[in-house]
Formats: sequence, C-alpha cells, structure tokens
Amino acid sequence: MTATNTATTKLPHPAHRMPLIGDLLALDARRPAQRFAEHAHRLGPVYSVKVFDRDLIVVAGPGEYAEVCDEKRFGKHVGFGFAAARENFGDALPTAYTTEPNWSKAHNILAPAFSLAAMKDYHETILDTARELVDHWDASVGQGLVDVHTDTSNLTLEIIARIGFGYRFRSFGGGEPDPYAAAVARGFAFVGRAGYNIPVHWIDGIVRHRAIKQHNEDVAYVRGVVDDVITARRLDPDPPTDDLLALMLTTADPESGEHLDDENIRNQVIAFLNAGHETTSGTLSFALHLLATHPEVAKQAREEIYRLWPPGTDPDPAFGDIHKLKYLRRVIDETLRLWPIAPGFFREPVQDTTIGGHPVATGQAMVALTFAVHRDPVWGPNPDAFDPDRFLPERARTRPPGIYKPFGTGVRGCIGRQLALHESVLTLALILHRYDLAPEPGYELQVVEEFTLKPAGLRLGLRRR
Repeated sequence: MTATNTATTKLPHPAHRMPLIGDLLALDARRPAQRFAEHAHRLGPVYSVKVFDRDLIVVAGPGEYAEVCDEKRFGKHVGFGFAAARENFGDALPTAYTTEPNWSKAHNILAPAFSLAAMKDYHETILDTARELVDHWDASVGQGLVDVHTDTSNLTLEIIARIGFGYRFRSFGGGEPDPYAAAVARGFAFVGRAGYNIPVHWIDGIVRHRAIKQHNEDVAYVRGVVDDVITARRLDPDPPTDDLLALMLTTADPESGEHLDDENIRNQVIAFLNAGHETTSGTLSFALHLLATHPEVAKQAREEIYRLWPPGTDPDPAFGDIHKLKYLRRVIDETLRLWPIAPGFFREPVQDTTIGGHPVATGQAMVALTFAVHRDPVWGPNPDAFDPDRFLPERARTRPPGIYKPFGTGVRGCIGRQLALHESVLTLALILHRYDLAPEPGYELQVVEEFTLKPAGLRLGLRRR
C-alpha cells in the first residue's frame, strides 16, 4: 500500500478508525477478501481501508471494477502481498514491476509457451499425471475419505514441474510427500498476511520471530531445489528443447535480443512452480466440492463425458476432446465465479483520475475485488447459487462486459490461464467418469485465504462407478 493519500480520507471507511492502527480491528488477516466484501455491502462500491500507515482503495462494484480495468487509465500495482513475495520470486512475471526490463523480456519469451496451441504439446503429460491421481484414489476407495486439496496440490505441482522443467516430485509414489509443497503453502500464508504486518521492522521481527525464521528456511529450501533443477539441466548432455526451462535458458527476447540472467530464470521457475500449482489446485478442489454437493450438476456433466467415453470404458482423451466438454467448462467457469482463486488484483492510476466519481492520485494502491463483483446481483437472481448455465452464451450476453476476471486483467493477467483451464477440465472429466463423489457428513465449507483461496479440511468419499 502507498502512504496515506488525503483524497482517501473522504471515502467511506469501516467504522471506528483508530489512530496509528487505522482499520486493523475491522479487518481479518485470515480472510481479508471475504471481510472486504462484507464491508462493501455496508460502505458501497468504492471505499478506503487503512492499516497502520498503508492506504488502500477497495473497488467492489461492477461498474467501478470494469472502470479500473481500463488499461489506458490504470495499470498493475505490486500490492503488499506481491511486494512481500518478491523475497521469493524477485522480478518474476507475477511480482515484477511493469517498468522492470525483465518483465517484458520474460513475457515475450514465455508467452508462446502458454498459448492455446501450446497446450497440445503438454496434453499427454497432463493426462498421464491425472491418471496417477486416479490410480492413487483407486487405492483409497473403501478405505475412507480422500484429502482433496492435498491431492490436487500434488497433482498440479507434478504437472507444472514435468511440463515446465522436466522435474518429478513423485507425489503419488507411495512414499513420504515431497516437502516442497508444504514449504510453498507456508510461504503463501506468510506473504498473504503481509499487509497486516507492523511497519516498524524491529517490533515486527520480535512479534513474528518464529514465523520469519520458518519463512527464511522455506525460501532457502525452495531456492535450493530450483537451483538443483537448473544445474542438472545445464549438465544434461541431451537436454529437452521444448519446455519452459529450455526457453528461458536458450531463447533471446525478440524485441531486445537479450537473454534472461540466471537469477531471473530461478525467480521464474519458483514463480511457476508455486503460483502455477496453487491456483489450479484450488480451482479443482472447489469444483469437486461443488460437484459433490450438487449431484444434479455432476449428473449433467457426467452425461456429457459419457457421450465421449461410455461408462465402463477407460477414457483416452485426445487433445481436441477437451474442448468438446462445454458443460464441464461451464462448471469450471462458475466455480471460478463463486470462488476466484485470486480473489482480487491490485491496480493503480497511471495519472490522477477518478473512480466512481472519487478522485484518486497517481500510484494510489487499489484492489479490484473480484470476489465481491463475481457475486453482485448483476449476475441475476441468487448470485450466491452454483449455476453453470450462467455461462451459456445467451445468458452471458445479458451481462455488462468486463465483470468476470478470475485470471486478472490486461497485459498483467495470468499467463498460465490456458494451462489451468485445460488441466482442470481434463482432470475433472477423468474423475467424474470414474467416481461418484460423496460429501463428508457434517462438513461445512470454510475458505482459507493464504494469498489464494482454498477450502479448508475438504474431504470426499469416492465410489467406483
């Protein structure tokens, strides 16, 4: 967040703002986006929050949200969480300032690897890895409930490691789980609460001594794993030539003619491994919960799947088959509407302007609160209900444009969007073809915010069809 901007003092803000700590007592570091959405119901579509010396404008109305996505007036702001994450990711794509040279260089080099056409090259690896999850779950049938988010995290970590860097964590090998995923989860929790840290460093260091020590150990461990991956690739006499690491090691930026330096390559690998698996695993986990608790939706999705691969067969999806699963894709879209894994994204004005009629200064930190906009009444009656048919073309045309942004916006939107969608639809197709999903009796969804959203303690029962 930026230093206090006097213009924000005229905006609505939570009641009982206090000296020094601002609105700290009105917020919730464990579920910040959900609490922001609650405040929006009372304060309106644009309001301010202040935590210690940090000022933030929250944009939670559909019209204002679309306005702040205008690339001519607003750009990416490296918000307090991403600023803290720079300790892990440095100037990698998610955390770089747009003005940093390495952002444009890396984006130019890597964008072709995340195009829709590129997914064809990754399809077989994604399919093989998803089958490992299914085999793992087969062994659990009749043995109790499966730990959904742990297993989807293992799946998506394996996928990005294999297709991106030729590395295997062997998450479904039956041994001890790789500690990398645990270090990543702790890291996301640490940086996700960065906006609530005490800005006096020596006090913050005392209060959070144990957490800081653990975080430093996790950062060192993650960097060590990635350095080993890069070293092994450089020593390989016959290295792969078509994955993300090969691109970064051998390809020059077509605009500048420059290559990425080794430190930036390490930052990019860490960012892809961490953000690239945590986001998609959350999508899969929420989708599985919603399918288990809405059997009529699961039935309709399964009927679509069975038209491609009849019951009792062993599906062998071709790349083109995934795009035929239109209803299942709507399930994913509706999942991301209700539970956008990135519940908001930071923006800032590129020059003094207004938002919703309120003046905002150049560089002012703003959060476009996707979580609130995705549940606004503009989506129709009962916007909190799970209804994949909201994304039928004829219904989508009735809504204002620019209000569905689960992957961020503009040139700084998620580069891995096509990968996330392809692996999510493919994995759900295999799971629904094979299993009936049963919710854990008495389970009530609790959503944890650790930089991204994820369901806490989600377990499901499986029955082979």
